Amino acid sequence: GPMWRGAAAAALLCLGAAWLQDLGFDPRFWLLLPPTRNRLLSVAELARYRGAAGEPGLYLAVLGRVFDVERGRRHYGPGGAYSGLAGRDATRAFATGDFTQAGLVDDVSALSPGEMLAIQSWLSFYSDNYDPVGKLVGRFYDEYGAPTEALRQAETAIEEALKFQAESEQRKQQFPPCNSEWSSAKGSRFWCSRQSGGVPRAWAGVPRKLYSPGASGSRCVCVRTSGPPWGQPASSQHSNRGDLDDPHLQEYDGCHPQAQQCVLTV
Repeated sequence: GPMWRGAAAAALLCLGAAWLQDLGFDPRFWLLLPPTRNRLLSVAELARYRGAAGEPGLYLAVLGRVFDVERGRRHYGPGGAYSGLAGRDATRAFATGDFTQAGLVDDVSALSPGEMLAIQSWLSFYSDNYDPVGKLVGRFYDEYGAPTEALRQAETAIEEALKFQAESEQRKQQFPPCNSEWSSAKGSRFWCSRQSGGVPRAWAGVPRKLYSPGASGSRCVCVRTSGPPWGQPASSQHSNRGDLDDPHLQEYDGCHPQAQQCVLTV
């Protein structure tokens, strides 16, 4: 009958607990697991978690993900430097540093790629250092906890910013910045070394003006003068001129094309 089933279930639970204990688990561990990881909080509910006396705790949200920041009470609690972030989703402020009421909001639609990367790194920081509580119903999650269009747009913007960052990192390896100095007596001097632009490498290269699509003006970069062009296999097809033939480059007037140093007098 049902009684027997209940007893059997209880015995199974005891057996399971004993088995977990043999594995080094404390059965009470299950009681300690936050039952809250998938909690859905309303804006009003989250606002009660500012860490003040009589409040249930200290939470904040980034991109709709809620974290328990009790361990960071001296930063986020009442009187802390970041207390404005507590009890709400102020994602925008993580990127802008604007802690006024107008800045403590979750609208990220107008942020730059660099600002989206800042938000991404803060989200990683909270995921690594604080316990997740659940999701905030509002801009980024609907009442069922499903991602909204705003969240998808934010995630796409972050992906694009990460891609752009990787590309500019690669660009910097291909075209490291020159060393440069300017004096009123001598004018400008650009030169290349194996360390210039903070990019240690096996070649020094020669100075060239690099024009980036979409950017106004040019900047001085060091260009490899031998071997295959960047990203090409070392085959017999290429001209062994390194990246000198890249269409975005221009020589400096009055400088020898192979000179490692270039002085432009006033």
